[in-house]
Amino acid sequence: MYWPKLSSQKVKHKIFESLSKNANYRSEHILGIPGTYLDTEVFYDDAPFLKDAPFLSMFIANPNNIGCHTLEGEHENIFKGSQEIEKDLIRICAEEIFCAIPNSYDGYVASGGTEANIEALWIYRNYFIKEFDALNEQIAVIHSADSHYSFPKACNLLGLKNLVIAVDEQTREIKLNEFEKSIYTAIENGVKYFIVIVNLSTTMFGSIDDIDKITDALNLLHIHYKLHIDAAFGGFIYPFTNADSKHNFKNKNVSSITIDGHKMLQAPYGTGIFLIRKNFMPYVCTQEASYVQGMDFTLCGSRSGANAACVWMILHMHGSVGWSVKMNQLLDKTGNLCAALDEMGVEYFRHPFVNIITIKSEYVSEALAKQFYLVPDSHQHPKWYKIVMMPHVKQGVLDQFLNQLSNELLYKRLES
Repeated sequence: MYWPKLSSQKVKHKIFESLSKNANYRSEHILGIPGTYLDTEVFYDDAPFLKDAPFLSMFIANPNNIGCHTLEGEHENIFKGSQEIEKDLIRICAEEIFCAIPNSYDGYVASGGTEANIEALWIYRNYFIKEFDALNEQIAVIHSADSHYSFPKACNLLGLKNLVIAVDEQTREIKLNEFEKSIYTAIENGVKYFIVIVNLSTTMFGSIDDIDKITDALNLLHIHYKLHIDAAFGGFIYPFTNADSKHNFKNKNVSSITIDGHKMLQAPYGTGIFLIRKNFMPYVCTQEASYVQGMDFTLCGSRSGANAACVWMILHMHGSVGWSVKMNQLLDKTGNLCAALDEMGVEYFRHPFVNIITIKSEYVSEALAKQFYLVPDSHQHPKWYKIVMMPHVKQGVLDQFLNQLSNELLYKRLES
């Protein structure tokens, strides 16, 4: 895992160089494109600071990275510079972070993890339909009860069966016996093809599904399946904190991965990333998009080239070594908070390679949860409250939380 740390000058030069390769709405005779630069009544294109602000300059120029630029063939050449940046970003994520063989993958910057997850299910549904003459009712999506809500949303949109598997209350791992039982029941009810979701950090608990146990069970069953990793939260931390991760493209069972730039990477919203092995994107080619050079293979269609540039910039300002240091520093802070909770006798769940701590609600008052914006698993009847150790979290705030939590627990003990 290695990509270089670049100086701010080199990053700036690369982004402005890519922007210069795009067509310029101001200086070129562009008549047919249904887009333009951002409204100059609101966004000042002549502000002097823009010469030192590559992302804002790209944002104002408003390039549209429609399409999937890792595919061979033609693409919208009006924005070829920002497309090159996105293509290199996908390379870093696929090869450097998730261990793909060069040129063995496709991908694009999506509107977020939800879109990327839906894209995966859309592709596999169409794959099973085209290659096996499957009917919608013969395809099922299987995932844990802790998986993100984008999966039931996708099943609703795509008309697929949704099989939800219970998890162990303490370990948050999928109950394998129920996993296998659910598959057998589905087969008895006519399901022949499965789309299996493996979580690389669930939203609420930061739990990691044991990919070996799941794939071992699947392979023993000899069923048709495709496996998608939802690494929307964990994708930019877990590979850097666990050198032995098997949640990547070295694992032959993995077909696609979702990651989100707007979580750990501190990129703007609209920077989800979808990665998939070669030869799958064509299953969602929208032939009707004939006016788009190179066609369209994405759920959202038009996409911000500036967002891809932003993620590329963040990764190169840190470099792989710097990013690893940053993620492990967050892990250290998470471990320190866990140690303090242990001293108080507070029960919680925390995966050792992830920066999420989820505390049982019986230890936290509703007032304390509201004061520190802890997120409940349910706003109606919370059983857990979540803390996420993000870069903005200061030690003073953690100390204040721990002090108030300690006082509450002491008061409870005295009352009892």
